[in-house]
Amino acid sequence: MNILSNLLSQTPKPTRPAKQHRGIEIKSPREIEIMRQSAKIVATVLKEISELVKPGMTTADLDAYAEKRIREMGATPSFKGYHGFPGSICSSINNEVVHGIPSPKKVIRTGDVLKVDTGAYYQGFHGDSCITIAVGDVTPDAAKLIRVAQEALYKGIEQVKAGVYLLDLAGAIEDHVKANGFTVVEEFTGHGVGRNLHEEPSVFNFRTRDMPNVKLRAGMTLAIEPILNAGSRHTRTLSDRWTAVTVDNSLSAQFEHTVLVTESGYEILTDRSQV
Repeated sequence: MNILSNLLSQTPKPTRPAKQHRGIEIKSPREIEIMRQSAKIVATVLKEISELVKPGMTTADLDAYAEKRIREMGATPSFKGYHGFPGSICSSINNEVVHGIPSPKKVIRTGDVLKVDTGAYYQGFHGDSCITIAVGDVTPDAAKLIRVAQEALYKGIEQVKAGVYLLDLAGAIEDHVKANGFTVVEEFTGHGVGRNLHEEPSVFNFRTRDMPNVKLRAGMTLAIEPILNAGSRHTRTLSDRWTAVTVDNSLSAQFEHTVLVTESGYEILTDRSQV
């Protein structure tokens, strides 16, 4: 979920203080194992949604399914009630960039570019992930946007390793997006994830002096989530105070994984191929 990273989480916090690195939590082996479970729940739900979504369904249908499955697996939806958000998923269609509110009035149609973002809170820790789904036959331009968005995510993830700096991830993502003729949304960023849905550090998808250039350490857990627009990078927020849309009505795509930093590289905790 792409709430700006300076928002404070409202989820419960354990009494034992976490080990810190400049305000960034370093998870213990036990905590990482719990996060593997919360992330697996998220990956399972998104994989199932990708297989069941079809034209004629509503985004409220997907939201009800996600909440049911998250609770069946012993977790609670991370998003529901978070700063007042009403859904268990964010469901954003076509020019909707992020934070789309599920609704029985929003019918999914052939050709739609559908973003589904969700999180699960399990035994004190969150998992967070997003996919973009091509509903039926989409235009070649839409298919390219979706492909490049997923590639950009992995370009960033491939940089992850203890000792690497966050701006190395940001640069790899930005370069791939621009080389393919798309723009990076700058208003929303990735973030740390763990005890809280949003933790330090902010994980930008473009080079900027506004981001502390944090050196990664083993045990950090990051939600990496590039968001691409086919046109202008700029967005505006609708009157519901949640849904962000492109200013020029162009399409938008997003992918996100929860990733563990290791000494030798990374582990994708929300890997859907492993569920």
